[in-house]
Amino acid sequence: MYRLNSKDFLNFRVGKEIKLNDFLREKNLSSRLIRRSVKSESIYLNGKLNKKNKKLKINDIVSVKFEEEDLNGKIEHRVLDILYEDDDLILVNKEPFMVTHTAKDDTTGTLLNYLCGYFYGNNINRKVRFVNRLDRDTSGIVMVAKNSFTQDKISKEFKESVEKKYLAICNGIFHEKEGVIETPIALSEDKIRREVNYVTGKRSITSYKVLEEKDNMSLVLLTLHTGRTHQIRVHLSHIGHPIIGDELYFEKSNLIKRQALHSYSLKFKLPRNNKEIEIFAGVPHDFLFFGGNLLKKTFYWVII
Repeated sequence: MYRLNSKDFLNFRVGKEIKLNDFLREKNLSSRLIRRSVKSESIYLNGKLNKKNKKLKINDIVSVKFEEEDLNGKIEHRVLDILYEDDDLILVNKEPFMVTHTAKDDTTGTLLNYLCGYFYGNNINRKVRFVNRLDRDTSGIVMVAKNSFTQDKISKEFKESVEKKYLAICNGIFHEKEGVIETPIALSEDKIRREVNYVTGKRSITSYKVLEEKDNMSLVLLTLHTGRTHQIRVHLSHIGHPIIGDELYFEKSNLIKRQALHSYSLKFKLPRNNKEIEIFAGVPHDFLFFGGNLLKKTFYWVII
C-alpha cells in the first residue's frame, strides 16, 4: 500500500460525525472527483482502503489518492524560474516570448513542454494543469496545479477572490495618479483585437496606481478585478496611456521588443489549509530601460 503522504494523497482529519461523501463535499471535492475516486477505489479510511459511504467518527483520517496520469505534452528540458512549489502548486515566472500552452503552430518550446520535463524529472506522474495563462509577450506569474482537486478549487477562486497585480510601463504622464477603469470590453470586428464597446461589451474593471514617472513614461501597478482577454492593454489604450511596445494597441518601440506588461503578484489561499499567500515575480531584464527602485526588486513570497 502507498504511504499516505501529501504528495500522493489528500489527507483530512474528521471533526464531527458525518457520512464520508458528505464530508468530502464539505472539503470542497467536486462531485466528479468523488465519483471518480469511488470508482477507482482511491479512498482510504485510517490508512486502509475504504469502499463504502461509511459514517465517520471524530479524529478519523480520510485520505484520497491522486490517480497517476500520463503527461499531456512533449517532454522538453529548460531551467524554469520557479517562484513557489508545494504538493499542490507550482508558480513559474514565465519569461517573455514564451507561449504558455501548445497549439496548432506551437507544439514545442512552450511552457507546457518545459513543465512536462520538470514533472518527468521530479516523478510527478500527473497532467500539467494551468490555472491561468499569459500571452506570449507578457511575462510573469503562471500558476500550475499538480492535481485535479487543486485545479478545481483554485480555478473557481481565481476568477473571484485571487488578487492579480501587474506592472506596465505606459506612454505619457497620468493626470490622475490613481483610479479605476470600468468600461465594457468586446471582440472587435477584426476578430483579433478587443475594444471598449458599451453596447456588446462585457463588464471589465481595472484599478491602477502610478508608481514612478520618467521621460514621458509611467510605471503603473494594475489590479485586475475581472479577467477579459487583453483587458489591461485595452483599458490603458482607452484612457490614452497605451503600454510601451504594444504593437497591437499602440506602436513598435525601440526600447523593448514587446508590450511592457508583467504579471507581478498573486495573492490567494492555499487549497488545503486556506492560508493566504502572496507571490511576487521580479521583473525581466527588458524592463530595466525604465530604471527605478521597484524594478530592482527580486521575487519573494510570504504567507500572510
